[in-house]
Amino acid sequence: MIIYEATKSEFVSDVTNELLVERLYNSYQEKIGRTSKQEILSWENSLQRMSNVMQDEEIPNDAGVAIEFKIPNTSRRVDFIVTGNDGKQDHVVIVELKQWSEVEKITNKDGLVKTYLGRSLRERPHPSYQAWTYASLIKDFNENVQEQQIQLQPCAYLHNYRKTENDPLTDEHYKDHLLKAPIFTKGEIQKLRDFIKKYVRQGDQNNLIYQIEHGRIRPSKSLQDSLINMLNGNQEFLMIDEQKVYYEDAFHLALECVKNEKKQVMVIEGGPGTGKSVMAINLLVNLINKGLMTLYVSKNSAPRDVYASKLKGEVRKTEIDNLFKGSGSFTNAELNEFDVIIVDEAHRLNEKSGFYGNQGENQIKELIKAGKFTIFFIDENQRVTLKDIGSIDLIEKFSKEFDAEIISGKLISQFRCDGSDAYIAWLDDVLQIRETANTHDYGVDYDFRVFDNPHELLQEIETLNKKNNKSRMLAGYCWEWPSGERTNTMYKDIVIPEFDFGISWNLSNGIWAIDQNSVKEAGCIHTSQGLEFDYVGVIIGDDLRFENGEVISDYTKRAKTDQSLKGIKKMARDNPEKAQAVADQIIRNTYRTLMTRGQKGCFIFCTNPKLNHYFKQRLQKTSLYQDLSPKWERKVAEDQTEY
Repeated sequence: MIIYEATKSEFVSDVTNELLVERLYNSYQEKIGRTSKQEILSWENSLQRMSNVMQDEEIPNDAGVAIEFKIPNTSRRVDFIVTGNDGKQDHVVIVELKQWSEVEKITNKDGLVKTYLGRSLRERPHPSYQAWTYASLIKDFNENVQEQQIQLQPCAYLHNYRKTENDPLTDEHYKDHLLKAPIFTKGEIQKLRDFIKKYVRQGDQNNLIYQIEHGRIRPSKSLQDSLINMLNGNQEFLMIDEQKVYYEDAFHLALECVKNEKKQVMVIEGGPGTGKSVMAINLLVNLINKGLMTLYVSKNSAPRDVYASKLKGEVRKTEIDNLFKGSGSFTNAELNEFDVIIVDEAHRLNEKSGFYGNQGENQIKELIKAGKFTIFFIDENQRVTLKDIGSIDLIEKFSKEFDAEIISGKLISQFRCDGSDAYIAWLDDVLQIRETANTHDYGVDYDFRVFDNPHELLQEIETLNKKNNKSRMLAGYCWEWPSGERTNTMYKDIVIPEFDFGISWNLSNGIWAIDQNSVKEAGCIHTSQGLEFDYVGVIIGDDLRFENGEVISDYTKRAKTDQSLKGIKKMARDNPEKAQAVADQIIRNTYRTLMTRGQKGCFIFCTNPKLNHYFKQRLQKTSLYQDLSPKWERKVAEDQTEY
């Protein structure tokens, strides 16, 4: 989508005659439906400067000009575009405009600087890096640019910024980015003109702006090849049994759906460890390899970050990251804008999107609208916040609204927890989520332990992690999450005074689930859901206790910084019974989810001593049950002390 397009002479005339702001505003209202005159006026200075740049007789009058091009499949916008030909080849010059006047260098991070925005110093992408990534995104995902070999030339123009000696903006630290996209600053208007004229010596005879705006979104061949090479031979993404069966169904249905221009929705149910994410990643890579514009979507960023990191290899970060989206990215998506959308952890979807929860209508509806073929992987028993609305009923409802055919499937076999379906059933029984037949048998091959001391629990996880970096600490959200970014674990967030024990929540730098140093940090439900490890150590906080023979939840023990139960106090005032029931389910589901992240084992420590003792007794009963012949089972059950 482009907000404004014209020839060079028309653009200069609109600026000179003070018509540009009005035309930009009207175009914004027509195409997007929301903006303000104030927002448009904030661009006026930058666009006046670009008008000065373009007033060079050697830049042809019929060169193309475009303002505010929204890069498909992203929320990013290119500020200014100039199109034309150098006598041999078509070129598109991308200009990132900045009104910055001050910059500070950041030496410990790649491609970032600090500048004043909103009266405070903030980290932002270096303008060269930003311009280059925008050009890369267009090249990697625009079919017309790929097939017609349209050349993209990025640069940045900081018209309020004057360079100094040893300038931080052009420091050696940013050399690689500056080579890909040069920077022009105050007093360098002629240098920017020369850069444009190098590529635009003749006018735009091939309507390049139209070609870019209407190019079909398609992953580049290089991206397809790189992804398939990384997936092949990776044991982590092998599919077996019913995973393979449902994968083949979904894969061929998606191909047929896009080919025949139908609209379909597929729903795959599956509990923890049934291989939902493995299927999702295989579908992403192999459908992209067939030339389909396919996206992986999740509410939580943790699984997106981990899977994107594992698939990166030699592929550029911008290419990979553009395939992994948050569930709130589709509020303005057009009907059938993408070929395939794969929604992992669909139970975590929200109604509204945006930081303040005030954007869009319903994430399920928006995802179905945006994809020709949308597949939802869901486990309704893993909804862990008040905002989680992902359900099969809602998916079916919105599928009917768009006349989409719906296909369903259910993964049953358990491939986590050492393949022990019994452990999941036993855990549900122990947590008193539901009564099951597995009151005693949790699966002899799964390593479940109860620790009396959190130091010993952490030590065991650290020892196991040395083998392959696949063991992690987790905790219930009963301790406050500090505001601000921290860079080391010297600060202890989760503190258990009676044991002189402390551990920090996972740090914001790095990817906690795969960072070698993060074994000394604890993840919460939001940073671990959708992921799996070999072993997990789970600290169960004061929101769960054992009392009068029952496992009791207490939502008042949750940290104030936890957003999972935001709104529960109001609900409790209006309907206390409903609030208690809703919060109870969320707390139990949270610990069920944390305690099923381990493929080989789960170790726990409970801050409530009675709960720790209860888990031990259940474990002892399990051991006695497994060691005895069937004729003695009833006798042992009768002799055991009631909890």
